[in-house]
Amino acid sequence: MTRHYNFCAGPAALPEAVLARAREEMLDYGGRGLSVMEMSHRSGDYVAIAEQAERDLRDLLAIPDNYRVLFTQGGATQQFAALPYNLLGAGGTANFVQTGIWGSKAIKEARHLFGDAAVAASSEANGHTAVPRPEDIVLSSDAAYLHYTANETIGGLEFDYIPGNDAGELRRPDGREVPLACDMSSSILSGPLDVSRFGVIYAGAQKNIGPAGLVVAIVRDDLLDQGRADMPSLFSYRALAEAGSMINTPATYSWYLAGLVFQWLKDDIGGLAAMSAINDRKAARLYAAIDASEFYSNPIAPRNRSRMNVPFVLADSRLEDAFLAESEEAGLLNLKGHRSVGGMRASLYNAVPEAAVEALVDFMADFEKRRG
Repeated sequence: MTRHYNFCAGPAALPEAVLARAREEMLDYGGRGLSVMEMSHRSGDYVAIAEQAERDLRDLLAIPDNYRVLFTQGGATQQFAALPYNLLGAGGTANFVQTGIWGSKAIKEARHLFGDAAVAASSEANGHTAVPRPEDIVLSSDAAYLHYTANETIGGLEFDYIPGNDAGELRRPDGREVPLACDMSSSILSGPLDVSRFGVIYAGAQKNIGPAGLVVAIVRDDLLDQGRADMPSLFSYRALAEAGSMINTPATYSWYLAGLVFQWLKDDIGGLAAMSAINDRKAARLYAAIDASEFYSNPIAPRNRSRMNVPFVLADSRLEDAFLAESEEAGLLNLKGHRSVGGMRASLYNAVPEAAVEALVDFMADFEKRRG
């Protein structure tokens, strides 16, 4: 069996050690005589798996005790609706920092459901090549919360700061504190994080957490009772928290695999500081190769270049098909850019090894030498 290097933006690469353990446990988990996929989510065996996954995630992110960890479904896209339903119960307007396609989708959904959403800042004027600076964020007078996308997967634009003042607070003009909500689908677990700066963090699993089918939400306790009365019951953070994320049958196998990823990060990698150092090296190596070439280019301001998603274009776009065909032949998979922007994109999530980046850089140099 040959494993290639997978640069897919999601569903993304999983650690080989995790896949190997899942294979070992596929037919018989812990001598129980059945697969995790066949277990009742109410069984003692599965509840133990779920509880261990939460403990490990809390350890990795140092999640404070006054936050609930929810394992739910629908991906980050469903959270575009669930978030305003949960935080607009006391009125006010959802505020957004808009830095790309996923932020735009979140705004569109809030407006579709509730008729209004305020754009507190946007990078649209610069073509989404640099995030707005902290002083450019202006909350509406009735801001209920501020939402931003920490890393725009498609555009490769990543925040280099967490919105808020020096005390880590967001306040609207009348002085009232505004909770910060963040879509971290493509950056969570890529390094240490101060969870206490946020009211809500949510992330689709299919990039750094595990396989598709799961979304993790981390919600501060005081926000559990801010929901609208007309909210669908499956969206309710309060209901999910009280039910242990098991209002209905959860994505049990995805949850189990996420737990294996958390254990891999703790035991094999050594935690998120160690993971961050690896990710720094991977991204720096690829960006250095791009910057040293006149054949490849990346448009993002250096301070906002994503460590997870590196888009780049060729000087001659007519060579794109050849680049993709030849890179696949070389065992470098899923380098095609998103259909909305074209070009190339290498996603360097946690499970993508440093050797994969070295192989990609070598291929790029060889392709430029032959085709440039």
